[in-house]
Amino acid sequence: MNTADQPSPEPGGQPRQLHAERVRAIAQEIASAANIPGISIAVATPDEVLYAGAVGYADLAGHRQARPEDQYLWFSMTKIATATAAMRLHADGLLDLEAPIGTYLRGYRPHPRHGHPTTRQLLTHTAGLGNPLPVRWVRPEHHAAVPNRLARIVRKHGAPHTTVGSRAAYSNIGYLLAGEVMEAAAGRPVEECVQELVLDPLGMTRTGYGYNSAAPRAVGYVRMAPLLRPVLVRILPKGVVGPQVGPYTSLNPFVVNGAAYGGLLGTAADASRLAAAHAAAATDPHPVLGQGDIEEMRTIHAFGKRFDHGIGWFRKPADATRSPAFVEHYGTGGGFWNAMRIYPKDRLALVAMANTTAAWDVDRLFTQLKGLPWA
Repeated sequence: MNTADQPSPEPGGQPRQLHAERVRAIAQEIASAANIPGISIAVATPDEVLYAGAVGYADLAGHRQARPEDQYLWFSMTKIATATAAMRLHADGLLDLEAPIGTYLRGYRPHPRHGHPTTRQLLTHTAGLGNPLPVRWVRPEHHAAVPNRLARIVRKHGAPHTTVGSRAAYSNIGYLLAGEVMEAAAGRPVEECVQELVLDPLGMTRTGYGYNSAAPRAVGYVRMAPLLRPVLVRILPKGVVGPQVGPYTSLNPFVVNGAAYGGLLGTAADASRLAAAHAAAATDPHPVLGQGDIEEMRTIHAFGKRFDHGIGWFRKPADATRSPAFVEHYGTGGGFWNAMRIYPKDRLALVAMANTTAAWDVDRLFTQLKGLPWA
């Protein structure tokens, strides 16, 4: 399997060559076991990106080797950036996380029996909202968004269907609503809030809400029998399904409708900068949030069936007693399966972005990477 590594652009952030071969071997083994075309990996602390590398192929048809600078759709890893921006608006006094969201969304109608959620409850997935499958909430790269489509989705699914403040249940709808609240509170689009309050201060120059046409990108793949291809064509919006490449169906470049819940796309190294900002200790730089806000976000206090949640960050219940402690977030959808994890006591952030639709053993990857002596 092909591999690529690059020095970190951070001052003094050259890859630790002692680890590079070991990282590649770990990634290659995991990619081969799960039939993943390619994976990009980044490791960072709040000070620097320690490692950025890739294995496999970003484009199977063109036999193009995966590179650290490849762009991937972030999908739900975007929620960490959205939640970070919301916390910053709160810290700046523009958004009250404890206020009912109707304070900002004048047309919002809460459920008469289940209650009226706050923005904090949206961000911690305790707003009692459903989670309809967002498989069609995408569009081909150069297609314009359908006017009012997301507004219709929010109107249909935006009222709680279980008691507000009860057991956590993951919901993309909650983050769509949070984005609307942020826009109303800040007086500008949520994309601008995230750009100005999060991406720019962290130097995430290779991440945004649209593809950089001058930079390489990973092609998304679905591994499936060719006979099932017509099913995929019916499920996804017109123009998204691309050519067949052996056992893989490729996906043409597309973007996510709904910036707040899953709209970012960019590199693994940039994602590691965001994650590392949340792994900070009190003595580290704090370009976006203070230490108290960072610790509040990564503290698990809302418990659910599949995940236990902080603000943005989550953890599987079965991982609650593992040491060293961590929190994480996934970003999954058509063509891509990504994850980021932070180990706060070690000030360490790990990111992996893969161009596969199927789940793979990200825990094994992160556990083995964590075991390397990065300090």
